[in-house]
Amino acid sequence: MTTPIKPASWTYAEEFVTEDDVLAAARSRAEEVGVTPVSPGAGAALRFLASVLDARAVVEIGTGTGVSGLWLLRGMRADGVLTTVDIEAEHQRLAKETFGEAGVPANRARTIAGAGLDVLPRLTDGHYDLVFCDGDKREYGEYLTEALRLLRPGGVVAFDNALWHDRVADPAQRDEETVAIRDLGRTVAAHDSLMSVLLPVGDGLLCAKKVWSPEA
Repeated sequence: MTTPIKPASWTYAEEFVTEDDVLAAARSRAEEVGVTPVSPGAGAALRFLASVLDARAVVEIGTGTGVSGLWLLRGMRADGVLTTVDIEAEHQRLAKETFGEAGVPANRARTIAGAGLDVLPRLTDGHYDLVFCDGDKREYGEYLTEALRLLRPGGVVAFDNALWHDRVADPAQRDEETVAIRDLGRTVAAHDSLMSVLLPVGDGLLCAKKVWSPEA
């Protein structure tokens, strides 16, 4: 039986990779508009994934004020393009401020205002290295379906809030969002075409690689 991680160790791990002033400013904007961005630990994990994948094309559902987007961009190739989708155009305006302050060229961040399930079907099949989902939790199952179509073989899909404030692990919690995230986890874990891991960073980061197949 492993010993549960203590709060001090969890905090140490979350702060292992420090955030700069640009990310701090983006977090302040998020607080002002009522957006909850990814934690520093989850952001660092996203940057790591983008770097390992040598990602050139990434999709993000849930732009917020650009915290997760900037982490992703910093892990991507120098010529990589982030396509980020959010239903709130004002949030995307603030994200553009974040990207600009970080010195990200405008042509590396494509913002699309709209609902994720309206925008994703318009994107190109098999074109993306990484799909990051941080939108409506009730739609996570449908995001997975779209992500499997969008990802190249070997690409990765990641879902934020996979532990959903400690509710997913508690079977007594049966609200719509918790059930949707719990069902997503079961689907991903049992999927023949996915290799998955649930990382206990931030509020939980569920990651799955689209495995190579002879047909791909």
